[in-house]
Amino acid sequence: MEQVVAAGTQFMREVNAAAVLRTLRTETSMSVSALAKAVGLSRQAVTRSLNALAAEGLAEFGPLDRDSTRAGRPAQLVRFRAEAGHVLGLSISPQDVRVAVSDLAGTVTAADAVPLGADPSGDQVVRTLLSTVERTMRATGITTGDLWFASVGTPGIVDPAAGVIKLIPSMPGLAGDALVRRLKDALGCPVYLDNDVKLATQGERWRDPERREDSLVMLHWGERVGAGIVLNGELYRGASNDAGDVGFLDLFTGEAGAGPAESRHPHGLGPFEDRVGGAEIVRQAAAAAERAGDSAFLARIEAAGERAFEAVLDAVVDGRPAALEAIDVVARRFAKGIAVIRAILNPRLVVIGGPMARCGETLPAALRRHLSGEPLDQPALEVSTLQEDAVVHGALLHSLDEVERTRFGLVRSGRHEAR
Repeated sequence: MEQVVAAGTQFMREVNAAAVLRTLRTETSMSVSALAKAVGLSRQAVTRSLNALAAEGLAEFGPLDRDSTRAGRPAQLVRFRAEAGHVLGLSISPQDVRVAVSDLAGTVTAADAVPLGADPSGDQVVRTLLSTVERTMRATGITTGDLWFASVGTPGIVDPAAGVIKLIPSMPGLAGDALVRRLKDALGCPVYLDNDVKLATQGERWRDPERREDSLVMLHWGERVGAGIVLNGELYRGASNDAGDVGFLDLFTGEAGAGPAESRHPHGLGPFEDRVGGAEIVRQAAAAAERAGDSAFLARIEAAGERAFEAVLDAVVDGRPAALEAIDVVARRFAKGIAVIRAILNPRLVVIGGPMARCGETLPAALRRHLSGEPLDQPALEVSTLQEDAVVHGALLHSLDEVERTRFGLVRSGRHEAR
Protein backbone atom coordinates (compact mmCIF):
# COMPACT_ATOMS: atom_id res chain seq x y z
CA MET A 1 0.00 0.00 0.00
CA GLU A 2 1.36 3.42 -0.93
CA GLN A 3 2.26 5.44 2.15
CA VAL A 4 1.39 9.12 2.62
CA VAL A 5 4.33 11.22 3.82
CA ALA A 6 4.71 14.95 4.12
CA ALA A 7 7.31 17.70 4.18
CA GLY A 8 6.58 20.36 6.79
CA THR A 9 6.91 20.90 10.53
CA GLN A 10 4.34 19.53 12.98
CA PHE A 11 2.09 18.26 10.19
CA MET A 12 5.06 16.47 8.65
CA ARG A 13 5.85 14.71 11.92
CA GLU A 14 2.25 13.62 12.45
CA VAL A 15 1.76 12.30 8.93
CA ASN A 16 5.11 10.54 8.89
CA ALA A 17 4.46 8.96 12.28
CA ALA A 18 1.14 7.67 10.96
CA ALA A 19 2.88 6.16 7.92
CA VAL A 20 5.48 4.52 10.15
CA LEU A 21 2.82 3.16 12.50
CA ARG A 22 0.72 1.70 9.71
CA THR A 23 3.67 -0.23 8.32
CA LEU A 24 4.93 -1.32 11.73
CA ARG A 25 1.54 -2.77 12.67
CA THR A 26 1.66 -5.24 9.78
CA GLU A 27 4.80 -6.98 11.07
CA THR A 28 5.82 -8.78 14.24
CA SER A 29 8.94 -6.60 14.34
CA MET A 30 11.08 -4.68 11.84
CA SER A 31 14.49 -3.14 11.74
CA VAL A 32 14.63 0.64 11.63
CA SER A 33 16.38 0.46 8.26
CA ALA A 34 13.74 -1.84 6.77
CA LEU A 35 11.00 0.40 8.12
CA ALA A 36 12.63 3.47 6.57
CA LYS A 37 12.82 1.72 3.21
CA ALA A 38 9.19 0.56 3.43
CA VAL A 39 7.78 4.05 4.08
CA GLY A 40 10.22 5.94 1.86
CA LEU A 41 11.67 8.14 4.61
CA SER A 42 15.19 8.69 5.86
CA ARG A 43 16.40 6.64 8.80
CA GLN A 44 16.61 9.83 10.85
CA ALA A 45 12.98 10.76 10.10
CA VAL A 46 11.81 7.27 10.98
CA THR A 47 13.79 7.29 14.20
CA ARG A 48 12.16 10.60 15.21
CA SER A 49 8.72 9.14 14.51
CA LEU A 50 9.54 5.98 16.45
CA ASN A 51 10.74 7.97 19.44
CA ALA A 52 7.45 9.88 19.45
CA LEU A 53 5.44 6.64 19.15
CA ALA A 54 7.50 5.03 21.91
CA ALA A 55 6.77 8.00 24.17
CA GLU A 56 3.05 7.36 23.59
CA GLY A 57 3.50 3.68 24.41
CA LEU A 58 2.73 2.52 20.85
CA ALA A 59 6.20 1.37 19.79
CA GLU A 60 9.01 -0.40 21.57
CA PHE A 61 12.67 -0.74 20.64
CA GLY A 62 13.90 -4.28 21.00
CA PRO A 63 17.33 -5.90 21.13
CA LEU A 64 19.78 -5.71 18.27
CA ASP A 65 19.23 -8.37 15.60
CA ARG A 66 22.45 -10.32 16.15
CA ASP A 67 21.14 -13.23 14.06
CA SER A 68 21.16 -11.13 10.90
CA THR A 69 23.54 -12.34 8.18
CA ARG A 70 24.15 -8.89 6.72
CA ALA A 71 27.52 -7.20 7.13
CA GLY A 72 28.01 -4.30 9.51
CA ARG A 73 26.54 -3.58 12.89
CA PRO A 74 23.40 -5.49 13.99
CA ALA A 75 20.08 -3.94 13.03
CA GLN A 76 17.95 -2.19 15.64
CA LEU A 77 14.57 -3.94 15.90
CA VAL A 78 11.31 -2.22 16.81
CA ARG A 79 7.77 -3.52 17.28
CA PHE A 80 4.23 -2.18 17.56
CA ARG A 81 2.88 -2.53 21.10
CA ALA A 82 -0.47 -4.12 20.33
CA GLU A 83 -1.07 -4.55 24.06
CA ALA A 84 -1.04 -0.77 24.62
CA GLY A 85 -4.83 -0.73 24.39
CA HIS A 86 -7.84 -2.93 23.80
CA VAL A 87 -11.16 -2.70 21.98
CA LEU A 88 -14.52 -4.41 22.43
CA GLY A 89 -16.83 -6.07 19.95
CA LEU A 90 -20.38 -6.66 21.24
CA SER A 91 -23.38 -8.42 19.73
CA ILE A 92 -26.98 -8.57 20.92
CA SER A 93 -29.57 -10.93 19.44
CA PRO A 94 -32.88 -12.31 20.72
CA GLN A 95 -31.01 -15.52 21.56
CA ASP A 96 -27.84 -14.27 23.27
CA VAL A 97 -25.24 -11.59 23.91
CA ARG A 98 -21.68 -12.03 22.67
CA VAL A 99 -18.53 -10.22 23.73
CA ALA A 100 -15.00 -10.23 22.33
CA VAL A 101 -11.90 -8.32 23.45
CA SER A 102 -8.96 -7.75 21.14
CA ASP A 103 -5.66 -5.94 21.29
CA LEU A 104 -4.78 -3.16 18.85
CA ALA A 105 -3.58 -5.69 16.27
CA GLY A 106 -6.99 -7.36 16.16
CA THR A 107 -5.94 -10.49 18.05
CA VAL A 108 -8.85 -11.72 20.18
CA THR A 109 -7.69 -12.18 23.76
CA ALA A 110 -11.01 -13.27 25.32
CA ALA A 111 -14.59 -13.95 24.23
CA ASP A 112 -17.85 -15.15 25.74
CA ALA A 113 -21.48 -15.78 24.79
CA VAL A 114 -24.43 -15.87 27.21
CA PRO A 115 -27.96 -17.06 26.30
CA LEU A 116 -30.92 -14.79 26.97
CA GLY A 117 -34.22 -15.98 28.35
CA ALA A 118 -37.57 -15.62 26.66
CA ASP A 119 -38.57 -12.02 25.89
CA PRO A 120 -36.07 -10.30 28.21
CA SER A 121 -36.64 -6.65 29.02
CA GLY A 122 -34.27 -4.05 27.67
CA ASP A 123 -32.84 -3.56 31.15
CA GLN A 124 -32.19 -7.29 31.52
CA VAL A 125 -30.39 -7.42 28.19
CA VAL A 126 -28.12 -4.50 29.06
CA ARG A 127 -27.34 -5.90 32.51
CA THR A 128 -26.49 -9.30 31.01
CA LEU A 129 -24.28 -7.63 28.42
CA LEU A 130 -22.42 -5.55 31.01
CA SER A 131 -21.85 -8.50 33.34
CA THR A 132 -20.54 -10.52 30.39
CA VAL A 133 -18.20 -7.69 29.44
CA GLU A 134 -16.91 -7.46 33.02
CA ARG A 135 -16.28 -11.21 33.18
CA THR A 136 -14.59 -11.29 29.77
CA MET A 137 -12.31 -8.39 30.60
CA ARG A 138 -11.41 -9.99 33.91
CA ALA A 139 -10.40 -13.15 32.04
CA THR A 140 -7.90 -11.20 29.98
CA GLY A 141 -6.63 -9.11 32.89
CA ILE A 142 -7.70 -5.67 31.69
CA THR A 143 -9.89 -2.92 33.15
CA THR A 144 -12.08 -0.24 31.62
CA GLY A 145 -9.05 2.05 31.71
CA ASP A 146 -7.45 -0.17 29.05
CA LEU A 147 -10.40 0.17 26.65
CA TRP A 148 -10.02 2.54 23.72
CA PHE A 149 -13.25 1.87 21.85
CA ALA A 150 -16.33 -0.39 21.81
CA SER A 151 -18.79 -1.22 19.04
CA VAL A 152 -22.11 -3.02 19.41
CA GLY A 153 -24.40 -4.63 16.84
CA THR A 154 -28.15 -5.15 17.32
CA PRO A 155 -31.02 -6.25 15.11
CA GLY A 156 -33.33 -3.67 13.61
CA ILE A 157 -33.00 -0.22 12.08
CA VAL A 158 -30.43 1.95 13.82
CA ASP A 159 -29.00 5.44 13.45
CA PRO A 160 -25.24 5.05 13.98
CA ALA A 161 -24.61 8.80 14.04
CA ALA A 162 -27.10 9.37 16.86
CA GLY A 163 -26.51 6.05 18.64
CA VAL A 164 -30.23 5.30 18.52
CA ILE A 165 -32.11 2.08 17.78
CA LYS A 166 -35.07 3.33 15.75
CA LEU A 167 -36.95 0.06 15.26
CA ILE A 168 -36.25 -3.38 16.74
CA PRO A 169 -39.40 -5.55 16.58
CA SER A 170 -37.66 -8.64 17.97
CA MET A 171 -36.40 -6.78 21.08
CA PRO A 172 -38.59 -3.68 21.47
CA GLY A 173 -37.28 -2.93 24.96
CA LEU A 174 -33.95 -1.87 23.45
CA ALA A 175 -35.41 0.86 21.22
CA GLY A 176 -33.98 4.33 21.81
CA ASP A 177 -30.58 5.50 23.02
CA ALA A 178 -30.43 3.85 26.45
CA LEU A 179 -28.14 1.03 25.29
CA VAL A 180 -25.39 3.35 24.07
CA ARG A 181 -25.74 5.70 27.06
CA ARG A 182 -25.39 2.89 29.59
CA LEU A 183 -22.46 1.33 27.75
CA LYS A 184 -20.62 4.66 27.66
CA ASP A 185 -21.23 5.21 31.36
CA ALA A 186 -20.03 1.72 32.28
CA LEU A 187 -17.07 1.42 29.90
CA GLY A 188 -15.73 4.95 29.93
CA CYS A 189 -14.83 4.87 26.23
CA PRO A 190 -16.51 5.86 22.95
CA VAL A 191 -19.28 3.45 21.88
CA TYR A 192 -20.54 2.89 18.34
CA LEU A 193 -23.89 1.30 17.47
CA ASP A 194 -24.76 -0.34 14.15
CA ASN A 195 -27.05 -2.91 12.61
CA ASP A 196 -25.86 -6.43 13.35
CA VAL A 197 -25.98 -7.71 9.77
CA LYS A 198 -23.92 -4.80 8.47
CA LEU A 199 -21.26 -5.46 11.09
CA ALA A 200 -21.40 -9.21 10.38
CA THR A 201 -20.75 -8.55 6.70
CA GLN A 202 -17.64 -6.53 7.52
CA GLY A 203 -16.47 -9.12 10.04
CA GLU A 204 -16.80 -11.93 7.53
CA ARG A 205 -14.81 -10.02 4.92
CA TRP A 206 -12.12 -9.10 7.45
CA ARG A 207 -11.46 -12.52 8.89
CA ASP A 208 -11.79 -14.54 5.68
CA PRO A 209 -9.61 -13.39 2.75
CA GLU A 210 -11.78 -15.37 0.33
CA ARG A 211 -14.74 -13.14 1.25
CA ARG A 212 -13.11 -9.93 -0.01
CA GLU A 213 -15.23 -9.84 -3.11
CA ASP A 214 -16.09 -6.43 -4.58
CA SER A 215 -19.68 -7.61 -5.04
CA LEU A 216 -21.11 -9.64 -2.18
CA VAL A 217 -24.33 -10.10 -0.24
CA MET A 218 -24.31 -11.65 3.21
CA LEU A 219 -27.69 -13.01 4.32
CA HIS A 220 -28.17 -13.37 8.06
CA TRP A 221 -30.75 -16.15 8.37
CA GLY A 222 -32.29 -17.10 11.68
CA GLU A 223 -35.52 -16.09 13.35
CA ARG A 224 -35.20 -12.93 11.27
CA VAL A 225 -33.61 -12.32 7.87
CA GLY A 226 -31.45 -9.39 6.82
CA ALA A 227 -28.75 -8.69 4.26
CA GLY A 228 -25.43 -6.88 4.22
CA ILE A 229 -24.67 -5.56 0.73
CA VAL A 230 -21.19 -4.88 -0.62
CA LEU A 231 -21.01 -3.00 -3.92
CA ASN A 232 -17.72 -2.05 -5.58
CA GLY A 233 -15.91 -3.13 -2.43
CA GLU A 234 -17.91 -0.83 -0.13
CA LEU A 235 -20.71 -1.61 2.31
CA TYR A 236 -23.93 -0.15 0.92
CA ARG A 237 -26.23 1.29 3.59
CA GLY A 238 -29.02 2.95 1.61
CA ALA A 239 -30.68 6.31 2.25
CA SER A 240 -31.67 5.53 5.84
CA ASN A 241 -29.13 2.82 6.77
CA ASP A 242 -31.63 -0.02 6.29
CA ALA A 243 -30.71 -1.31 2.85
CA GLY A 244 -30.90 -5.10 2.98
CA ASP A 245 -34.05 -5.49 5.10
CA VAL A 246 -35.12 -8.39 2.90
CA GLY A 247 -37.24 -9.84 5.69
CA PHE A 248 -39.91 -7.35 4.62
CA LEU A 249 -40.11 -8.69 1.07
CA ASP A 250 -43.57 -10.00 0.24
CA LEU A 251 -43.08 -12.82 -2.26
CA PHE A 252 -45.79 -15.24 -1.17
CA THR A 253 -49.05 -13.31 -1.39
CA GLY A 254 -51.80 -15.76 -2.20
CA GLU A 255 -50.02 -18.82 -0.79
CA ALA A 256 -51.89 -20.85 1.77
CA GLY A 257 -51.11 -19.62 5.26
CA ALA A 258 -49.31 -16.53 3.97
CA GLY A 259 -51.52 -13.97 5.65
CA PRO A 260 -50.26 -10.73 7.23
CA ALA A 261 -47.25 -11.43 9.41
CA GLU A 262 -48.66 -9.48 12.35
CA SER A 263 -51.63 -11.85 12.50
CA ARG A 264 -49.39 -14.92 12.68
CA HIS A 265 -46.49 -13.91 14.91
CA PRO A 266 -46.26 -11.67 18.00
CA HIS A 267 -42.85 -10.23 17.17
CA GLY A 268 -43.69 -8.31 13.99
CA LEU A 269 -41.86 -10.49 11.49
CA GLY A 270 -41.79 -9.30 7.90
CA PRO A 271 -43.63 -11.38 5.29
CA PHE A 272 -40.47 -13.06 3.98
CA GLU A 273 -38.97 -14.00 7.32
CA ASP A 274 -42.41 -15.15 8.47
CA ARG A 275 -42.19 -17.81 5.75
CA VAL A 276 -38.53 -18.79 6.10
CA GLY A 277 -37.49 -17.84 9.65
CA GLY A 278 -36.81 -19.97 12.69
CA ALA A 279 -40.42 -20.30 13.86
CA GLU A 280 -41.53 -21.53 10.44
CA ILE A 281 -38.63 -23.98 10.26
CA VAL A 282 -39.68 -25.45 13.61
CA ARG A 283 -43.26 -25.68 12.41
CA GLN A 284 -42.22 -27.46 9.21
CA ALA A 285 -39.95 -29.85 11.11
CA ALA A 286 -42.71 -30.78 13.55
CA ALA A 287 -45.15 -31.36 10.69
CA ALA A 288 -42.60 -33.52 8.84
CA ALA A 289 -41.87 -35.54 12.00
CA GLU A 290 -45.58 -36.12 12.53
CA ARG A 291 -46.07 -37.27 8.94
CA ALA A 292 -43.12 -39.64 9.23
CA GLY A 293 -44.21 -41.00 12.59
CA ASP A 294 -40.96 -39.78 14.16
CA SER A 295 -42.36 -39.38 17.66
CA ALA A 296 -38.91 -39.15 19.24
CA PHE A 297 -37.96 -36.10 17.14
CA LEU A 298 -41.36 -34.52 17.71
CA ALA A 299 -40.95 -34.98 21.45
CA ARG A 300 -37.47 -33.45 21.30
CA ILE A 301 -38.82 -30.38 19.51
CA GLU A 302 -41.61 -29.95 22.06
CA ALA A 303 -39.27 -30.47 25.01
CA ALA A 304 -36.82 -27.88 23.67
CA GLY A 305 -39.35 -25.08 24.17
CA GLU A 306 -37.66 -21.76 23.43
CA ARG A 307 -34.67 -23.63 21.99
CA ALA A 308 -36.74 -25.61 19.47
CA PHE A 309 -35.05 -23.85 16.54
CA GLU A 310 -31.63 -24.91 17.80
CA ALA A 311 -32.92 -28.47 18.28
CA VAL A 312 -34.03 -28.58 14.65
CA LEU A 313 -30.68 -27.24 13.44
CA ASP A 314 -28.89 -29.92 15.49
CA ALA A 315 -31.11 -32.52 13.82
CA VAL A 316 -30.18 -31.15 10.38
CA VAL A 317 -26.51 -31.61 11.22
CA ASP A 318 -27.30 -35.16 12.37
CA GLY A 319 -29.10 -35.86 9.11
CA ARG A 320 -32.57 -36.43 10.59
CA PRO A 321 -34.95 -36.91 7.62
CA ALA A 322 -37.78 -34.77 9.03
CA ALA A 323 -35.37 -31.90 9.74
CA LEU A 324 -33.88 -32.17 6.25
CA GLU A 325 -37.37 -32.10 4.76
CA ALA A 326 -38.14 -28.90 6.66
CA ILE A 327 -34.93 -27.28 5.45
CA ASP A 328 -35.78 -28.21 1.88
CA VAL A 329 -39.21 -26.59 2.17
CA VAL A 330 -37.88 -23.27 3.45
CA ALA A 331 -34.88 -23.40 1.06
CA ARG A 332 -37.33 -23.47 -1.86
CA ARG A 333 -38.93 -20.29 -0.50
CA PHE A 334 -35.63 -18.67 0.40
CA ALA A 335 -34.36 -19.28 -3.13
CA LYS A 336 -37.04 -16.87 -4.36
CA GLY A 337 -35.44 -14.14 -2.26
CA ILE A 338 -31.98 -14.93 -3.63
CA ALA A 339 -33.37 -14.78 -7.16
CA VAL A 340 -34.73 -11.28 -6.46
CA ILE A 341 -31.37 -10.16 -5.03
CA ARG A 342 -29.63 -11.64 -8.09
CA ALA A 343 -31.93 -9.82 -10.51
CA ILE A 344 -31.37 -6.44 -8.83
CA LEU A 345 -27.78 -6.55 -7.57
CA ASN A 346 -26.12 -9.41 -9.50
CA PRO A 347 -23.54 -10.13 -6.76
CA ARG A 348 -20.63 -12.50 -7.35
CA LEU A 349 -21.17 -14.24 -4.01
CA VAL A 350 -23.97 -14.77 -1.51
CA VAL A 351 -22.90 -15.86 1.97
CA ILE A 352 -25.42 -17.43 4.35
CA GLY A 353 -24.70 -16.41 7.93
CA GLY A 354 -26.44 -16.45 11.28
CA PRO A 355 -27.89 -19.56 12.97
CA MET A 356 -28.71 -21.29 9.66
CA ALA A 357 -25.00 -21.42 8.79
CA ARG A 358 -24.82 -24.32 11.25
CA CYS A 359 -26.51 -26.48 8.60
CA GLY A 360 -23.25 -26.50 6.62
CA GLU A 361 -23.17 -27.53 2.97
CA THR A 362 -26.66 -29.07 3.25
CA LEU A 363 -28.14 -25.58 3.05
CA PRO A 364 -26.41 -24.12 -0.05
CA ALA A 365 -26.87 -27.48 -1.81
CA ALA A 366 -30.65 -27.22 -1.31
CA LEU A 367 -30.66 -23.57 -2.39
CA ARG A 368 -28.68 -24.36 -5.55
CA ARG A 369 -31.11 -27.10 -6.41
CA HIS A 370 -34.10 -24.77 -6.13
CA LEU A 371 -32.30 -22.03 -8.07
CA SER A 372 -31.31 -24.32 -10.91
CA GLY A 373 -34.40 -23.45 -12.96
CA GLU A 374 -33.90 -19.68 -12.78
CA PRO A 375 -33.31 -18.02 -16.18
CA LEU A 376 -30.40 -15.88 -14.90
CA ASP A 377 -27.03 -17.27 -13.84
CA GLN A 378 -27.01 -17.36 -10.04
CA PRO A 379 -24.23 -16.16 -7.71
CA ALA A 380 -21.92 -18.52 -5.88
CA LEU A 381 -23.47 -19.68 -2.57
CA GLU A 382 -21.43 -20.37 0.56
CA VAL A 383 -22.00 -20.53 4.31
CA SER A 384 -20.33 -18.15 6.73
CA THR A 385 -17.05 -19.22 8.28
CA LEU A 386 -17.71 -17.15 11.42
CA GLN A 387 -21.39 -18.07 11.69
CA GLU A 388 -22.91 -16.38 14.76
CA ASP A 389 -19.59 -14.77 15.74
CA ALA A 390 -19.49 -12.62 12.59
CA VAL A 391 -21.19 -9.69 14.34
CA VAL A 392 -18.64 -9.40 17.16
CA HIS A 393 -15.77 -9.60 14.68
CA GLY A 394 -17.33 -6.87 12.60
CA ALA A 395 -17.74 -4.82 15.76
CA LEU A 396 -14.07 -5.37 16.62
CA LEU A 397 -13.11 -4.24 13.12
CA HIS A 398 -15.09 -1.05 13.46
CA SER A 399 -13.54 -0.35 16.85
CA LEU A 400 -10.05 -0.81 15.40
CA ASP A 401 -10.91 1.41 12.44
CA GLU A 402 -12.05 4.16 14.79
CA VAL A 403 -8.88 3.84 16.84
CA GLU A 404 -6.87 4.20 13.65
CA ARG A 405 -8.88 7.23 12.56
CA THR A 406 -9.11 9.10 15.84
CA ARG A 407 -5.92 8.13 17.69
CA PHE A 408 -3.47 7.07 15.00
CA GLY A 409 -4.53 9.43 12.22
CA LEU A 410 -4.67 6.59 9.70
CA VAL A 411 -6.99 6.15 6.74
CA ARG A 412 -10.03 4.17 7.86
CA SER A 413 -10.27 0.50 6.81
CA GLY A 414 -7.05 0.58 4.78
CA ARG A 415 -5.13 -1.85 6.94
CA HIS A 416 -7.98 -4.33 7.27
CA GLU A 417 -8.90 -4.44 3.62
CA ALA A 418 -5.28 -5.01 2.65
CA ARG A 419 -4.60 -7.68 5.23
